[in-house]
Amino acid sequence: MQKQTAGRDQLGEFAPKFAQLNDDVLFGEVWSREDKLSLRDRSLITVVALMSKGILDDSLKSHLINAKKNGISKEEMAEIVTHAAFYAGWPNAWAVFRMAKEVYEDEQ
Repeated sequence: MQKQTAGRDQLGEFAPKFAQLNDDVLFGEVWSREDKLSLRDRSLITVVALMSKGILDDSLKSHLINAKKNGISKEEMAEIVTHAAFYAGWPNAWAVFRMAKEVYEDEQ
Protein backbone atom coordinates (compact mmCIF):
# COMPACT_ATOMS: atom_id res chain seq x y z
CA MET A 1 0.00 0.00 0.00
CA GLN A 2 1.23 3.47 -0.90
CA LYS A 3 2.03 5.80 2.02
CA GLN A 4 -0.79 8.29 2.54
CA THR A 5 0.16 11.96 2.75
CA ALA A 6 -3.17 13.68 2.01
CA GLY A 7 -3.62 14.80 5.61
CA ARG A 8 -0.23 16.42 5.79
CA ASP A 9 -0.53 17.83 2.27
CA GLN A 10 -3.90 19.46 2.91
CA LEU A 11 -3.97 20.13 6.66
CA GLY A 12 -0.41 19.72 7.91
CA GLU A 13 0.17 23.31 8.96
CA PHE A 14 -3.41 24.02 10.06
CA ALA A 15 -4.15 20.80 11.97
CA PRO A 16 -0.91 18.82 12.28
CA LYS A 17 -2.19 16.27 14.81
CA PHE A 18 -5.30 15.50 12.74
CA ALA A 19 -3.12 15.18 9.64
CA GLN A 20 -0.78 12.79 11.46
CA LEU A 21 -3.70 10.66 12.71
CA ASN A 22 -5.22 10.58 9.22
CA ASP A 23 -2.02 9.57 7.46
CA ASP A 24 -0.33 7.38 10.06
CA VAL A 25 -3.18 5.80 12.00
CA LEU A 26 -6.22 5.64 9.70
CA PHE A 27 -4.35 4.91 6.49
CA GLY A 28 -1.01 3.76 7.91
CA GLU A 29 -2.37 1.29 10.46
CA VAL A 30 -6.06 0.59 9.89
CA TRP A 31 -6.10 0.41 6.08
CA SER A 32 -2.85 -1.58 6.06
CA ARG A 33 -4.32 -4.50 8.03
CA GLU A 34 -4.86 -6.50 4.84
CA ASP A 35 -4.60 -9.76 6.77
CA LYS A 36 -7.93 -8.80 8.40
CA LEU A 37 -9.77 -7.18 5.45
CA SER A 38 -8.59 -6.63 1.91
CA LEU A 39 -8.23 -3.12 0.47
CA ARG A 40 -11.10 -4.04 -1.85
CA ASP A 41 -13.38 -4.85 1.09
CA ARG A 42 -12.32 -1.71 2.98
CA SER A 43 -13.10 0.37 -0.12
CA LEU A 44 -16.54 -1.20 -0.44
CA ILE A 45 -17.32 -0.56 3.24
CA THR A 46 -16.03 3.01 3.08
CA VAL A 47 -18.07 3.95 -0.01
CA VAL A 48 -21.25 2.56 1.57
CA ALA A 49 -20.52 4.24 4.92
CA LEU A 50 -19.99 7.63 3.29
CA MET A 51 -23.09 7.16 1.14
CA SER A 52 -25.21 6.23 4.14
CA LYS A 53 -24.06 9.28 6.07
CA GLY A 54 -24.77 11.55 3.12
CA ILE A 55 -21.11 12.51 2.71
CA LEU A 56 -21.25 13.09 -1.01
CA ASP A 57 -18.29 15.40 -1.56
CA ASP A 58 -14.74 15.02 -2.88
CA SER A 59 -13.87 12.57 -0.11
CA LEU A 60 -16.44 10.14 -1.53
CA LYS A 61 -15.05 10.65 -5.02
CA SER A 62 -11.55 9.88 -3.73
CA HIS A 63 -12.83 6.67 -2.18
CA LEU A 64 -14.64 5.74 -5.41
CA ILE A 65 -11.32 6.17 -7.24
CA ASN A 66 -9.62 4.01 -4.60
CA ALA A 67 -12.37 1.40 -4.92
CA LYS A 68 -11.73 1.19 -8.64
CA LYS A 69 -7.97 0.91 -8.04
CA ASN A 70 -8.65 -1.76 -5.42
CA GLY A 71 -10.49 -3.93 -7.94
CA ILE A 72 -14.17 -3.03 -7.68
CA SER A 73 -15.53 -3.11 -11.23
CA LYS A 74 -18.11 -0.74 -12.69
CA GLU A 75 -20.72 -3.51 -12.58
CA GLU A 76 -19.94 -4.31 -8.96
CA MET A 77 -20.08 -0.64 -7.97
CA ALA A 78 -23.46 -0.28 -9.67
CA GLU A 79 -24.74 -3.31 -7.75
CA ILE A 80 -23.28 -2.06 -4.45
CA VAL A 81 -24.91 1.36 -4.80
CA THR A 82 -28.22 -0.13 -5.96
CA HIS A 83 -28.31 -2.46 -2.97
CA ALA A 84 -27.28 0.27 -0.51
CA ALA A 85 -29.90 2.68 -1.92
CA PHE A 86 -32.63 0.79 -0.06
CA TYR A 87 -30.82 1.28 3.25
CA ALA A 88 -28.92 4.55 2.77
CA GLY A 89 -31.42 6.56 0.75
CA TRP A 90 -32.46 6.88 -2.86
CA PRO A 91 -31.22 10.48 -3.26
CA ASN A 92 -27.83 9.48 -1.86
CA ALA A 93 -27.65 6.69 -4.43
CA TRP A 94 -28.33 9.17 -7.24
CA ALA A 95 -25.49 11.37 -6.00
CA VAL A 96 -23.09 8.41 -5.77
CA PHE A 97 -24.08 7.21 -9.24
CA ARG A 98 -23.27 10.64 -10.71
CA MET A 99 -19.77 10.49 -9.21
CA ALA A 100 -19.25 6.81 -10.00
CA LYS A 101 -20.12 7.39 -13.66
CA GLU A 102 -17.27 9.92 -13.83
CA VAL A 103 -14.84 7.60 -12.07
CA TYR A 104 -15.70 4.63 -14.26
CA GLU A 105 -16.24 6.56 -17.51
CA ASP A 106 -13.30 4.84 -19.20
CA GLU A 107 -15.11 1.50 -18.77
CA GLN A 108 -18.29 2.56 -20.59
